[in-house]
Order: sequence, then C-alpha cells, then structure tokens
Amino acid sequence: MSAACRADQRPNRTRSRVALLAAGAAVAALVLSACTSGGTSGGAGNTNFVAGKNGVDTAAQGHRTAIPDLSGKTVDGKQLDVRDFKGKVVVLNVWGSWCGPCRAEAANFERVYQDTKDQGVQFVGINTRDSSTAPALAFEKEHGVSYPSLYDPTGKLMLRFKKGTLNPQLIPSTLVIDREGKVAARTLQALSEDNLRKMLDPVLAEK
Repeated sequence: MSAACRADQRPNRTRSRVALLAAGAAVAALVLSACTSGGTSGGAGNTNFVAGKNGVDTAAQGHRTAIPDLSGKTVDGKQLDVRDFKGKVVVLNVWGSWCGPCRAEAANFERVYQDTKDQGVQFVGINTRDSSTAPALAFEKEHGVSYPSLYDPTGKLMLRFKKGTLNPQLIPSTLVIDREGKVAARTLQALSEDNLRKMLDPVLAEK
C-alpha cells in the first residue's frame, strides 16, 4: 500500500474512534440518568408549576392539572384506580427496586404514610422498569412498604401525565394530588422525611 493510501485512511480511522467514543459517552449518560436523586424539570409543557425550595415545585389552587387515568394491576396482582381516592390527598411516588435513591427514601414514605393515613391521605406507588413483579415485591417486604403500588414496567402511566409533569428518566419522583384529583406539588428527586412532610402539609391543610 502506498504512503498516500495509508495517509488517506488515517482520518477515517480517527473519525471511527471519535464516533465510538461519542456513542459510549451517550450510553453512559443514559445509564446515569436512569436513576437520579436530582432534577428540576419534567420537560417542556405549561404545567403552572412554580419552583420552590428543596427542589419542590407547586401549582396554586385554580391553576392545577387533573391527573390522567392511573389504573391497572398492582405489584401484588390487585386492581387499583387512583381516581377512587378522590376526596383524599394522594401522595404518588414513582420508584424502582433497582434505584438506590428509592431505597434511601422508602422508609421515609412509610413513616409519613402511617402518620397521615387517618387524616385523609393515601399513598400510592408507581413501580417502573422492573422486568417482573418479584423484585418489586421483595423491595416492599425489605423496606416495610404497606401502601399499594401500580406495576408500570414500561412507564406508560407516567407518559399519560401532561407534558412537563414527570420525566421518565428521573426516578424517584413524587407528586402530591389534591382532593380534587389535581397535581398540587411535584419533585423529581429523593425526599427526606422532613421534606416529604413539608411538601404534603400545605395541600393537606387546604379546605
């Protein structure tokens, strides 16, 4: 092979290496985004959220969006429809057994649920991206989670929300639904017990 031909091939090899490196970086970024403890945006969309402290966004009464149909089977095989809880304040937590921040916040959610369930509060989970219900059930047993969770392995329930409400790449995420079935607050990060109470209490106090 002539020196000229070898010289012509060098840029092609360089471009190939650059393309492979770029593809690898893209895959790594996707893996990292699949489970995160932070985030402030669910994507473009007019959801009337006002950014608040500690990553919790709120929507004022009269400017809230109704939740979509959130019905189906739970991880333990029962039927559940979140609309049946209208008249209660609902805390909706999106989680996966594979998600480290979800494990970190699970006990916080169970404690607040036990403290508030007699005050007209219902907790509901949406379990996502678990390939079967077995790891989800093991997660609930390990962390003592007693409230129900819809099984949503492909994220279709999340995609029913108005654009900008949730981001399927940001897990865990939490919404507080008011007594009228509308989204009053959301966060796209793991919550401490204190921050969960601060997110829930204003909606619970509404008349």
